[in-house]
Amino acid sequence: MSLAERVRALLGGEAIREEAGRPLGVAPDSVDAVALLLGTANAEGWRVRVAGAGSWIAADAPADLTLSTRRLDRVRRIASEDLTATAEAGVALHVLRHRLAEHAAWLALDAPGAPTRSLGSLIATGTAGPLRQGYGPVRDHVLGLTVVTGDGRVVRSGGQVMKNVAGYDLTKLHVGGFGAFGVIVEAHLRLRALPRADATFVLTGGRDALMGALDAVRAAAVEAAAAELVSPRLGGTAEWTMAVRLAGTAELVTAHEAALRAATGGRMTLLAPEAARDFWLATAAGMAGRPVTLRAGAVPVGTDAVVDLLQHQLDDEWMTASPECGAVRWAGDAPADRLRHVRRALAALEVPLTLERAPWPVREAVGHFGAYREGVGPLVESLRRTFDPGACIVTAVGPDGGED
Repeated sequence: MSLAERVRALLGGEAIREEAGRPLGVAPDSVDAVALLLGTANAEGWRVRVAGAGSWIAADAPADLTLSTRRLDRVRRIASEDLTATAEAGVALHVLRHRLAEHAAWLALDAPGAPTRSLGSLIATGTAGPLRQGYGPVRDHVLGLTVVTGDGRVVRSGGQVMKNVAGYDLTKLHVGGFGAFGVIVEAHLRLRALPRADATFVLTGGRDALMGALDAVRAAAVEAAAAELVSPRLGGTAEWTMAVRLAGTAELVTAHEAALRAATGGRMTLLAPEAARDFWLATAAGMAGRPVTLRAGAVPVGTDAVVDLLQHQLDDEWMTASPECGAVRWAGDAPADRLRHVRRALAALEVPLTLERAPWPVREAVGHFGAYREGVGPLVESLRRTFDPGACIVTAVGPDGGED
């Protein structure tokens, strides 16, 4: 019996997608179906790569089959009274946002990539966008997860509401774990009230001048939801763009707009709502338009040095920076040896580099996180053996074969 026939007998023909020259595509439609598939894969020695919508990390790792979460796309629960929700991992972010808006609720995450990117992809990669400045990293929005391990066990961590979380929580292990410890199938989310006012202001100029303007905005105590520097190529302008987003009540936004204009000498331009939406969507989508995307984290005062280093070692065509929270993201094309060199140069500044997406040969050679610090590698491998004892799930959290 062929692999396709065996999986069809397990899950039914509607879960199967066969394409010539590609590993068998399998899309289970329930948590139990994912557990059955992975339990069987572990027993049979099948290698499984995991994909969401396929719009962020390419499903190109060598494997016997590709497990897609595209049929796990239900929003299970929205509790507007306590601002929480439960959704399956395969739901597209734009669909989730629309459903939440119907309840005057908001998930304050704006990960780079297409609007069709899945919730599970965002959580697994820990990818936060500009809104991280005002609302925190991905882990701050995830109350709990349901994960299926590599040998088919269903593990639930955290809770549906904050007060129910007690004891040691495995949730943070999976947020940003790139699927190394299991397949995320469902998430309990922390929401916020949908902002009554949402305004974006932009200013173009040289990067040094805009960094100075951001210093002035910080000194004026402007509570921005996001304050992002966008490179000319990515922003579609002749110079760098500084974009500041204010969100909240109408009174709060009005007050901070006044402070923002005073801090920048009235030079910032307010975008119309449609133009603001298009700007943020285009910036997010642009980061997925190149083969490689990486992120570097630094203390806010070190952001400028990180941008300089990336500009010198790579280029600055497709780049964003959030100086207030010290996050820099770069997209482009670079071979594995160049990325290793950049990672070492950043490490000298005590700045970690995460390879968010790249073709499989690059991911395998470089690793999402690179070489671990002394003592960390054995711990990670021990956790991987615990959650995936048969090494069923194919991922590349560390470089293949040693040091960066």
